[in-house]
Amino acid sequence: MAADIAEQPGGFARLLEGEHAGAIAAVAAEVARRRPRNVVFVARGTSDHAALYGAYLTEIRLGLPVASASPSAITLFGARPNFSDTLVVGVSQSGGSPDLTGVLQVARETGGLTLAVTNNPDSPLARAAELSIDVAAGHERAVAATKTYTAELLALLLLVEGIRSGDGSLPDDERAALDKLPQLAEDALADRTADDLAQRYRFASRLVTTGRGYAYPTAREAALKLMETSYLPALAFSGADLLHGPLAMTDPDVPVLAVVGDGPGGQSMRDVVTRLGERRADVVTIGATDVEGAAGRLPVPAVTDERYSALLDILPLQKLALALALARGEDPDAPRGLKKVTTTL
Repeated sequence: MAADIAEQPGGFARLLEGEHAGAIAAVAAEVARRRPRNVVFVARGTSDHAALYGAYLTEIRLGLPVASASPSAITLFGARPNFSDTLVVGVSQSGGSPDLTGVLQVARETGGLTLAVTNNPDSPLARAAELSIDVAAGHERAVAATKTYTAELLALLLLVEGIRSGDGSLPDDERAALDKLPQLAEDALADRTADDLAQRYRFASRLVTTGRGYAYPTAREAALKLMETSYLPALAFSGADLLHGPLAMTDPDVPVLAVVGDGPGGQSMRDVVTRLGERRADVVTIGATDVEGAAGRLPVPAVTDERYSALLDILPLQKLALALALARGEDPDAPRGLKKVTTTL
């Protein structure tokens, strides 16, 4: 898992260069040419969190309505929704789950434009789709996905911005900002705060993660990583939902990891941190600047746009999941009961 985490800066550089960037641009140009009126994502697990990030990008940057498909409606109940005028995006590291493939097959048969985003370009999911994107993360050693997740995030960002331009290309300022990502990721991974925080949370019995907007997928992915590797019950909430009831469960014995960036989503989270402070919750934020009321911060480099934060904020949280598992005497490379490829029907 440590090796996979360390490879993420190189994964960013690989997707931003040469053939991979060109291939994503070509897919984006074709999607723009077809002009879908709706977008539907279908994914499971970690890839579902990447798809959620893609949903925020799509609604905010493209102004298109987004939905999440229910695979069981098609594969278990035999439904055949009409996907005409719809871009249907399957996101999967392995591309091997039959239910996701089944959704893309029905979507294609009913008039949808189908796209697979996967780390296996020869997978059943990629073969079922009309278009496909290889996230080019390379072989992932650990069961818990890390580098494939961030590769999916960057691939979806490049896709959406390429669709937005109309021809797959990126504006010069966008390209310049993205070219900084590999070094920013190196800087984020060099920080050791996550190792210290693991000792603080070693005996925690439960934990809460929270964020809004582009940070909400990060909160969900962080919770999943903690559950997968440390078997620590971790509940993920959007900052808004946290205030609608779950806030009552927070107290000094329930650590809260709050993703607080410098954009609109992060600004709204500052009020959430204040409310958590009123309950004397043990709050650690993830972001580039300190937040009043928080007990600590997992630092990440500052970025020019909140869209980019999701690719960096998850990095110290992956390191925390790894360090916490080791501190609790667990093996993060082989979580009990889990396999690298999960197939659902």
